[in-house]
Amino acid sequence: MVFIARQSILWVFFGGVRHTLTQTSAQTVLSALKDTLALPKLVKAGGDPYQTLVVTIISQNTADTNTSRAFENLSKRFEVTPQVLANMETAEIEECIRVAGLFQAKAKTIQTASKIILEKFGGNLNPILALPIEEARRTLMEMPGVGPKTADVVLLFSAHKPAVPVDTHVNRVSKRLGLAPMDGGYEDVRQSLMSLFEPKDYLSVHLLLIAHGRKTCKAHNPHCHNCAINAYCPSNGRVT
Repeated sequence: MVFIARQSILWVFFGGVRHTLTQTSAQTVLSALKDTLALPKLVKAGGDPYQTLVVTIISQNTADTNTSRAFENLSKRFEVTPQVLANMETAEIEECIRVAGLFQAKAKTIQTASKIILEKFGGNLNPILALPIEEARRTLMEMPGVGPKTADVVLLFSAHKPAVPVDTHVNRVSKRLGLAPMDGGYEDVRQSLMSLFEPKDYLSVHLLLIAHGRKTCKAHNPHCHNCAINAYCPSNGRVT
């Protein structure tokens, strides 16, 4: 562990990853969040890896309520399997998920991924999920339209792999708390969180940072005065 003072900020380096909170402080923050927040309810896909993939594609750049409605529309009309969606007319998928926005691009991604899963992996994501995590992640991301967050969601929720998906709330809250560098991209934030927390806590970290971002640490006018962890936050009172 190396400490470097720069511009009045004490940066802490673990394994080459930069933080402003120590591992002990990060655990304190996590404990406080566990004590004060309920885990958010996410759109359920029955635990099926393929359905989790579809839900996550639908969820891109839209609210959870729209994601839920779109997936419900799709699953009521069709069986959500690679075999079915790979052979549907793209317009039929578009019609079902229109409420989620960007429906044309999302329908194309869903159908392309379905065809790849069907043709290369026998219609089953399990061969991918059985790979070592970084190899599984790369394989998922080779599918057009499947980015790192989508891959990490599938790995965490369906394969129970040690992954930390970084959505807009996780990104914002992590940086404000000093859990990740303010100028960091997706991989910087992901690696920062993975280096600060134990793998057994990754699911809680992901869900609690989302919950905190929705309830308190909002993008604009965060409720710092009512924040249960403001004593540990270097951004306390500095964000408008």
